[in-house]
Amino acid sequence: MTAHLKIDFVSDISCPWCAVGLGALQQALERIGPAISTEMQFLPFELNPQMPAGGQDMGEHLSQKYGTTAQQQAQSRENIRLRGAEVGFQFNVQGRGRIYNTFDAHRLLFWAGQVHPQKQLALKQALLIACHRDRQAMDEHPVLLAAAQAAGLDADPAAQILASDAHAQDVRQSQARYNAAGIHAVPAVIINDRHLISGGQPSAVFEQALRQIAAGDLA
Repeated sequence: MTAHLKIDFVSDISCPWCAVGLGALQQALERIGPAISTEMQFLPFELNPQMPAGGQDMGEHLSQKYGTTAQQQAQSRENIRLRGAEVGFQFNVQGRGRIYNTFDAHRLLFWAGQVHPQKQLALKQALLIACHRDRQAMDEHPVLLAAAQAAGLDADPAAQILASDAHAQDVRQSQARYNAAGIHAVPAVIINDRHLISGGQPSAVFEQALRQIAAGDLA
């Protein structure tokens, strides 16, 4: 018998560990195969909701927020790059350069989840690639539209979403709901509305957890 799991992937595209976590989750699902079917949706979490237009230098941002040195940041980038390679995600060896506000990206993802849910994963992946591999300015609408087109979405309605304030309230309400539920770091992977897997875990951890959850739901 096949178990069906609802997966809510709460994340921010500016978070490198979210790229690692998504890759590891997908790897785990591939290993499990047809024993589990899934319904996955991507939900918003802004790591830096007050980030102004144009963003901030990445090194400056990390130093201010976490007190890290340039050497520590370089080591962290290398660790993340290696973890990404393990799950098939390519990080730019130079890092992102700048960090940007991601609110419009979340509005676009919310729209995709509503009208083209089968393409939301592809949009999420395209946005992560634009951010972490290609060092794009993730608050610029042409960058977001290019990601939408790469995911197979129609550029015209996507542009209309970005040119308006569509889904702004939806994104804020979703974020508030998860903050109230105690989600303060990402990625947070919520299975069937009650099981939480936190962080960019290795694929083996995701696989074990998914198998255990599925077995419990079938019992």
